[in-house]
Amino acid sequence: MPGERFRDTGKDPFFGHFVYDRVVPRDHFLRRLDELVDWEGISRKLARHYKGGASYGPAPYEPAMLLKMLLVSYLYHVSERQVEELANDALSVKCFLGLAVDEKAPDHSTLTVFKQRLLQGGGVGVYEELFQGIVGLAKEKGIEFGKLQVVDSTHTEADVDVEEEDRRRRGGGGPRDSDAHWGVKGSRVEVEGGKKVKKPKYFYGYKQHVSLNAGSGLITAVLHTPGNAPDGKYLGKLVKRDEEVGVRAEVYAADRGYDDGENHLFLWDRGLKSAISLNRYRTEKKDRNKEIWIELKADPDYQLGLGERYKVERKFGEAKRWHGLGRCRYLGLAKLAIQGYLTAIVLNLKRMVKLLFGVSFRNQAYGVVKAG
Repeated sequence: MPGERFRDTGKDPFFGHFVYDRVVPRDHFLRRLDELVDWEGISRKLARHYKGGASYGPAPYEPAMLLKMLLVSYLYHVSERQVEELANDALSVKCFLGLAVDEKAPDHSTLTVFKQRLLQGGGVGVYEELFQGIVGLAKEKGIEFGKLQVVDSTHTEADVDVEEEDRRRRGGGGPRDSDAHWGVKGSRVEVEGGKKVKKPKYFYGYKQHVSLNAGSGLITAVLHTPGNAPDGKYLGKLVKRDEEVGVRAEVYAADRGYDDGENHLFLWDRGLKSAISLNRYRTEKKDRNKEIWIELKADPDYQLGLGERYKVERKFGEAKRWHGLGRCRYLGLAKLAIQGYLTAIVLNLKRMVKLLFGVSFRNQAYGVVKAG
């Protein structure tokens, strides 16, 4: 890479690929992932955010290596301190990172500096560009995208003690995370007076608004907001993000929280079909205006949308259970967005390796090959 100088990590000169070829199977998830992505191209793009384009001063680690470490951290749901240890102990991870067997991995503070460098150099947009690049890669590789997009949101709790936060506020202190807000996501059933009553479930934190292609199972657009943002206001923005990356769907499905006249009109004006789940009042009111909603409910694409909505909910479950999206790693909306984009990238890469190579990450999640 002309003008760029990165630290030699020693993989090729002495040990070469010999050790890794003997102990890390060719169909290991991380080896397939290494083959899938143009990491050198990613390094070139990220080097723009280094002082002087990484052309002078002490040679830094290659940006793609540090990005890989962050992705491994999300893949295995370990902290940045723990991923340093994992990278030093696991030969499959060392191989993926491009480290010699006897080469130490970058420490966790290097990852902190790396994230901050990208954030200062290009803002959250750097991470969004990385995410969109992975969606573009899926299209280049011939992964088939279906005609149906499913839109929904999930919540991520702020990295704060809510009770302590409340005491701090009452004492006149500022919040630990000033960007986080109380929001409602879902409901719970309580018994009051012998009767079951639905009550809203509150959380303190943020929301990730997502568009997922039902055919490919890939996330195609992500937006991040404080927890009090209304879901329905973000459908149009997600559709536009889909269009930016060349995802041309025909139908958009969503739950009743998106059942707003403006959302239906937005889709129809763009020549898209609405499969937004309708509230009962749409078809139960006593006037002629309900005919349009009755026709919509009878449309096969509307029924298709209802039947496929579970796919985005399943993806959220995967993100929270296996990759830590249920709770913020960092403080502030910008850093929550970093977590959100990296999680979405990890989810998409898992799916792409499965579709293209038939290799499942789940089967190898704890099958790292350790040294010593």
